[in-house]
Amino acid sequence: MSAVGNRNVRRSVGELRREGLRIAGETVHTGRTFDVRYPYTGEVIATVPKAGIDDVRRAIRQARDYKPRLTRHERFRILIRAGELVAQRKDAIARQITLESGLCLKDSLYEVGRASDVLLFAAQAALVDDGQSFSCDLTHHGKQRRVHTTREPLLGVISAITPFNHPLNQVIHKVAPAVATNNRMVLKPSEKTPLAALTLADILYEAGLPPPMLSVLTGDPAEIADELLTHPDVDLVSFTGGVAIGKHIAARAIYKRQVLELGGNDPLIVMDDADVNKAAELAASGSYKNSGQRCTAVKRIFVHERLASDFTDALLARTRDWLYGDPLDPTVDMGTVIDERAAMLFEARVNDAIAQGARLLHGNRRDGASYSPTLIDRVHGEMEVVKQETFGPVSPVLTFRDVDDAIRQVNATAYGLSSGVCTNRLDDIMRFVRELQVGSVNVWEVPGYRLEVTPFGGIKDSGLGYKEGVQEACKSFTNVKTYSLPW
Repeated sequence: MSAVGNRNVRRSVGELRREGLRIAGETVHTGRTFDVRYPYTGEVIATVPKAGIDDVRRAIRQARDYKPRLTRHERFRILIRAGELVAQRKDAIARQITLESGLCLKDSLYEVGRASDVLLFAAQAALVDDGQSFSCDLTHHGKQRRVHTTREPLLGVISAITPFNHPLNQVIHKVAPAVATNNRMVLKPSEKTPLAALTLADILYEAGLPPPMLSVLTGDPAEIADELLTHPDVDLVSFTGGVAIGKHIAARAIYKRQVLELGGNDPLIVMDDADVNKAAELAASGSYKNSGQRCTAVKRIFVHERLASDFTDALLARTRDWLYGDPLDPTVDMGTVIDERAAMLFEARVNDAIAQGARLLHGNRRDGASYSPTLIDRVHGEMEVVKQETFGPVSPVLTFRDVDDAIRQVNATAYGLSSGVCTNRLDDIMRFVRELQVGSVNVWEVPGYRLEVTPFGGIKDSGLGYKEGVQEACKSFTNVKTYSLPW
């Protein structure tokens, strides 16, 4: 149970932090600040500068004027060293993530581990010779020549904007591939969770990254985001966040390369041959980890009507066991959501579903930003809780008759990010792989399963089809140059 307001956490939070911008390695104080609050109690844990247009222009100018000359080995060493530093400081970084986001320590420690993986894969990517070679005598009018390709960093600057739900990992998925490909980046983390990004920048500087290759700007997106999208020296905009903002970015960042990883409404499909207990474990983990605040969280659970009762009982037992409360308690399974406003939205959507005939089996309890793991069934597709992306710890159970019905219901959404499938029948699996309108299908796993190096992204309102993950990001962050030689 939540205990918001029952204790003063100053002794556990520590002293108030006063941060500065990181512009080409220089710590800059603007004279204007905003507060970062611990969602569990509302306590101010840090004051952070509010950047202005001039700060954005200065960061972009310094990045543009710097021409990276790092060898592949030097980039490899910087990223490996940064990974070592992150691992050495994992407890302190995890605590910082928990304080700024309200995520429980279990989730924060897991996120720091993932960040170390990203740095490892980016270091390996820096060593890859990614050129190709083609013989020119392949046809009757060919010549004795060879065509070669090489990848080069962008001429201009990468502008990156990240969300609150993974304060470190969303950032590092953009920064590490930029370092691996010798690019320069200006980053604006979420104003709700800016501290991990500042910490990462300091770690990379310490690891040897030339400071002009990375700047971190904190502030109000309404004031500075447009400059990050439209500045003539920005070649590429990389954004992770909501659909409405993503579409605004697409409309504003005209004739710039765009990598947009947007929302999801991801399903878990439980067929009639599924192991009910195993499927329920996946459903609970997929719904409640990270407080349900993941684009790939399980947000719709489709269960074959013959298994619905047994599956719901199994998921109810796991939902009751999911301990939520004080995010700093290492035994807690789930902390808060990002703020009270978000918790109120989840509560309202669940109440609306109940008013339309859904049955509340557990949860729907709110105390400030603390919102309980919540299970509802008898849900149908027109209820807002499943029609929209509900970015919190809610498990809505819907039923289907057969494979055709499951595919129809799953695809009846504007989103197309990922999916999970629980069945052992290969014919059904291949139908889901072929016919689900999503970017990935995970069999006997949660929708969000992936390695940090593998391609990841969605279609429809979930993205433009471009992928993230270290491998694909490195491709997006480079230009291919072709040259030919006599041979």
